Amino acid sequence: MNPQPAQTKDPRGAKSLSPKALYVEVAELLRQRIFKRELEPGSWIDELRIAEEYGISRTPLREALKVLAAEGLVTMKVRRGAYVTEVSANDLADVYHLLSLLESDAAGVVATKATDAELAELQALHAELEAAALPSAANTDAFFAVNERFHMRLLEIANNRWRDQMVADLRKVMKLNRHNSLLKSGRMQESLAEHRCIMAALAARNAGATAQHMRQHFANGLEAAA
Repeated sequence: MNPQPAQTKDPRGAKSLSPKALYVEVAELLRQRIFKRELEPGSWIDELRIAEEYGISRTPLREALKVLAAEGLVTMKVRRGAYVTEVSANDLADVYHLLSLLESDAAGVVATKATDAELAELQALHAELEAAALPSAANTDAFFAVNERFHMRLLEIANNRWRDQMVADLRKVMKLNRHNSLLKSGRMQESLAEHRCIMAALAARNAGATAQHMRQHFANGLEAAA
C-alpha cells in the first residue's frame, strides 16, 4: 500500500492539508501580499520568518516561491534567495503591448459573437465600475477589482483558453504596478470614460471600433503607469 501524504499545518490555522495543497495555498497568500505591496518590489523574502509566521517548514514555502518565480512575481538570485520582482519601464511596456494585442482581439470577437445575455453581463459589470468611481464612493481597490472582473469576463466570452492563460500570467506582472497608475490624478475617471467607449462599441456590435477602443485603453493605461 502506498503511504498517505504527510499532513501539514494550514498557514491560516484551518484543517490540515497535504503538502501539495499547502504550497499552492502558500503561493496564493504570498501572491496577494505582493499585490497589496505588503511585500514591496525589490524586497528580500525572509523565508525563515515567513515559514515561522505560517507555521510550516521551508519546503512548501520554497515550492510556493518556485510557482511565483514562474509567474514572474518573484526573482530567484543565486546564493541570495528570493526577491519580489521589480518591473522596469521596458518590462511594463512589453506587458502592456502584449495585453493590448490579446485583449483588443478578444474584444473584437465579443462584439460580433457574444449573445445579448453576455453583453448584458458586461453592462452590469460596467455599472458596478461606474458606481465604484462615484465621488461619494470612490475606492481604488474596489474599482480595480471590478475592472479586472470586467476584463476577465470579456475574455471568457471570447472563449480562447490559450489567450486566457497568457493574459492571466501577464496581468499578474501588471498588478505589480497597476494600483499606482489608478492613484494618479484623474486616471480613474479617464479609465471609466474609456470603458464607456468600449461598451458603446460592443452595444453597436462594431468589432473594429471595440478593438480600437481597447487598444487605446491600454495605451492610456501604460502612459499613466509609466
